Amino acid sequence: MLKYSMIGLGGLIGAIGRYAVSGFVQRYFNSSFPAGTLVVNILGCFILGIVMHLIQHHGLFTQHTRMFITVGILGAVTTFSTFGHETLTLMDSGKVWFAILSVAGNIILGISAVWLGTALMRATGQ
Repeated sequence: MLKYSMIGLGGLIGAIGRYAVSGFVQRYFNSSFPAGTLVVNILGCFILGIVMHLIQHHGLFTQHTRMFITVGILGAVTTFSTFGHETLTLMDSGKVWFAILSVAGNIILGISAVWLGTALMRATGQ
């Protein structure tokens, strides 16, 4: 139960942080380009890279702290960071084709799923 509480608390912090940082960046650039989303995705990836290195190579953080930071905070900031870490892990382990398949699948299928969901709602008059 503590693990879920830590993830939930981290998620609360991460979601608020994402909203604040993304909104600030978007207002700063004052553009129709989604700079806020780009910044939080890249920042989340950078921070996850640091945290995972500290966990994997230095054994830092307890299990609950790891869940709080990685799944909670960073998971709410962006799941793109997990996608980036998993892709790098596949590449580092020599599974380049799996990495390519993951990248293509996430991008192509993800965008297609958004399009399909939108098309479904439009078709039903919602």
